[in-house]
Amino acid sequence: MSTIVLSAGGTGGHLFPAQALAAELARRGRKIVVMTDARGTQYPTFFPGAEIEIVPSATLAGGLSLVTAPLKILAGVAVALRKLSRIKPAAVVGFGGYPSLPVMLAAVIARWPTAILAPDSVLGRANRLVANSVNAIAGGLPLRRYAPDDMSKVVYTGNPVRPEAVAMKDAPYERPTADGPLNLLVFGGSQGARALSETVPAAVALLPPQMKARLSIVQQCRPEDLDMVRAGYAGVKAELAAFFGDMPQRIAKAHLVICRAGVGTVSELAVIGRPAILVPYPFATDDHQTTNALVLVEAGAGWMMPQSALTPDRLAAQIEDAFADPQALAARAAAAHALGKPDAAARFADLVEKIGREKTRRPG
Repeated sequence: MSTIVLSAGGTGGHLFPAQALAAELARRGRKIVVMTDARGTQYPTFFPGAEIEIVPSATLAGGLSLVTAPLKILAGVAVALRKLSRIKPAAVVGFGGYPSLPVMLAAVIARWPTAILAPDSVLGRANRLVANSVNAIAGGLPLRRYAPDDMSKVVYTGNPVRPEAVAMKDAPYERPTADGPLNLLVFGGSQGARALSETVPAAVALLPPQMKARLSIVQQCRPEDLDMVRAGYAGVKAELAAFFGDMPQRIAKAHLVICRAGVGTVSELAVIGRPAILVPYPFATDDHQTTNALVLVEAGAGWMMPQSALTPDRLAAQIEDAFADPQALAARAAAAHALGKPDAAARFADLVEKIGREKTRRPG
């Protein structure tokens, strides 16, 4: 049984695709080893059946870390070299984020077959350091910035999403009826979004009374925002929580979504096929959420509203316009669905197995 090493860590944007690929490769009979930083001690629950190997790493965020981080990363490269030499993987796959950097540098140095996932439309900082040296790049969204010198190594597999989202890929979009409910879903990533908690209720308050009476809102909020949001929706049907464990199913039930534009969110909107008003997080690294949002907007799958322009008046006008034309909403849902790649994990696994067959490691 050949072994595939996955190097992942950090946020769900890195972990969810790694989980999806691990499950697909395991189904094909591959042994999975996950290399990550010290947080990996909790990963057995995320990667059942996989071996977890800890490799030191550090972030180059600035300040004192700019002095200490390179030493930690070099130590991580040394540890990863020893572990890879022992494991002898058929391929090494990186998912971005600083925990992946020492492992991918070691794999490139030792000339193991390598691939990385570039999920966003902007190549991430860790991935940029190895993009020109790896054998293949699995693209989640069309790369718009910091693309590698050789674009022929980029294969647009799509971004692997949670199995729960794939299960909703054929859920039909039931466009709003003349007097039926208007299902509005609002969420701001795993940690919520204060801007949405403040602005969406204020915008809803400005909607025509007949539209407010039909609204059925589901909103994920930060725990500290729940009372504020609940007061803002006085008289409007709204279900609020700090966390929803069934978010893909709630996306499927939505007529319209208001959300951030992280790659996991954008990918799930496409796989499930739902129209969205996208409010990119303005402090995202390299403003990558704006370019992610543009992928959907330019396909006719939604609208983008920069946070700097997010006012109750503007958002209310956008919500009202969207719900006033159910046929156009359905067309945007179809446009989103056309972008989705529910088989992204299988496509990515095919690519990993291909480089494992084609690229023979030659030590020294």
